Amino acid sequence: MSGFAPITVRHPQPFDIVDDPVDVCGIGTGFEATINARVRDAVGHELARTHISAGLGNGALGNFAAEVALGTVPATAQGTLEVFEPSAEDGSDLHLVVVPITFGRALVDPYGGFLQYTVVAGDTLSKIARQFYGDANRWHRIFEANRHQIQDPDVIFPGQVLRVPQ
Repeated sequence: MSGFAPITVRHPQPFDIVDDPVDVCGIGTGFEATINARVRDAVGHELARTHISAGLGNGALGNFAAEVALGTVPATAQGTLEVFEPSAEDGSDLHLVVVPITFGRALVDPYGGFLQYTVVAGDTLSKIARQFYGDANRWHRIFEANRHQIQDPDVIFPGQVLRVPQ
């Protein structure tokens, strides 16, 4: 029988489009009931970090929720949320959980969520961008919002459901 991991991130889920602040929640425990959350851009630059209380400090797992305020529009659309326990011994990352995320404000600022669009025959990202943004050259917004399912911006298929940032 397997037990629970020392840290489990329930939100955001992998590849979610996040806003600023980045909301994070889950269950966990850490030394003196403390864990950390940090956000990095696609090249590894730390954009923000916060301390979170989780559990009772005696190994009990507890719910946690926090906001990680970025304060600026990230330079890349892709990034990661990292939640971990800092080692009391040397400060290294213990029980590190890495969640790939997409920064909404890097796509559209201000970011107000996304619409779902089902691809039909003959669609291209440029055509979809023209429909939603009035400018075919903004296709990259849709591409970046859907990097988890589109590897080549020239290859989309009917029935595929895309996120269109608003």
